[in-house]
Amino acid sequence: MEEDQGQSIGLFKKYLGNNRIFQNREVLRHSYRPQILPHRRPQIDLVASILAPSLKNETPSNILIYGKTGTGKTACVRYVGAELEDASLHMGTICRVVHINCEQIDTQYRVLAQISKSLIGEDASSSDKVRTHIPMTGWPTDQVYQELKNQLEAEGGVLIIVLDEIDKLVKKSGDETLYNLTRINGDLKESKVSMIGISNDLSFKDFLDPRVLSSLSEEELVFPPYNAPQLCDILQQRADIAFMENALDDGVIPLCAALAAQEHGDARRALDLLRVSGELADREEAERVSESHVKMAQAKIESDSMIECIVTLPTQSKVVLYSMLLLEQMGQNIFTSGEVSRIYKEIAPVLDIDVLTHRRITDLISELNMLGVINTRVVSRGRYGRTKEMWFDANTSKIWDVIQNDQRLSAQGLGQMDIQWVKTLFR
Repeated sequence: MEEDQGQSIGLFKKYLGNNRIFQNREVLRHSYRPQILPHRRPQIDLVASILAPSLKNETPSNILIYGKTGTGKTACVRYVGAELEDASLHMGTICRVVHINCEQIDTQYRVLAQISKSLIGEDASSSDKVRTHIPMTGWPTDQVYQELKNQLEAEGGVLIIVLDEIDKLVKKSGDETLYNLTRINGDLKESKVSMIGISNDLSFKDFLDPRVLSSLSEEELVFPPYNAPQLCDILQQRADIAFMENALDDGVIPLCAALAAQEHGDARRALDLLRVSGELADREEAERVSESHVKMAQAKIESDSMIECIVTLPTQSKVVLYSMLLLEQMGQNIFTSGEVSRIYKEIAPVLDIDVLTHRRITDLISELNMLGVINTRVVSRGRYGRTKEMWFDANTSKIWDVIQNDQRLSAQGLGQMDIQWVKTLFR
């Protein structure tokens, strides 16, 4: 047993012993909450000023917060929420903040049950709390709503409900949840409720009933993207804790910031670039992180995000993509929509899926282009009209793996379609 343990440790020994790069890489994760949020003081102060009446047991205005991914919306709201709860303890008032991610909790029932669960706490021990616990499924919605009101009245004070990615909830379940929550104060005497909605999508308001919108958006706040100098400050703050002294070349942080600033000023993207750059340097046992590591990290992140996108594509899109892969394997680096359509119409019946029209196939090709999986261009063929040419911009080996690992496609006979089979179609 000891010998086995020694062998296992030996396998990882060189990775455990090398500590030239990282001091605390967790600081570069999205989940890390810094004590200071650079370049967001005006937004923090504004949110705090709107929520401040809750410390006097008054109902604060509801807030809608907008901004692109990685602009600090969630981090700022969590920071202000934590400060609010801390201030309420010192003042002897009751202020609670419940944070709900609507990408995961996206129905009215689950939102109400999650609010209840947060009020009661994970370790509720009293018989009353056990009795009023709302299960995550099984009750009529009106019963859940009534039980939540009972819990709010029993707790008293002010509850701030943060609905992060609120657009996901609205688009899946409509605005009934928001309608009920914006009117819940009319049914309460001993407690008060306020909401903060956070969204990357300004257009989601189009899905809301005007009455809901007017109640929900009493205050609106837009978070602007970070520029390159601001991203440099954010990265430097994290890098001072995350990396060993002198582990970064001088150009690393400015390059990460510049690349992320090109993509809508996304701080998450900048942090990912810096973290992956450090990991690549660490794995190759480099002395320092260099700009070349940043370039490699950029390529890796783009590739990984594209693969994740391909995994979630609908079956029809995967079959269209597979048609392109077969053409590329034949040596056609550039192919037309007509050629893709021809291969697709041979593949679809073998896979027992509906055969789409040429127009619908070109729509799927446009979607693949929009997602960055392929590149396309429209070219003129003179009197023969115009056609769409396309090609892969990156190595396709990972795309092959994703398509061939699709359980439905492999079960329906994807393996029967090799290059020789395709070549027979063009004879």
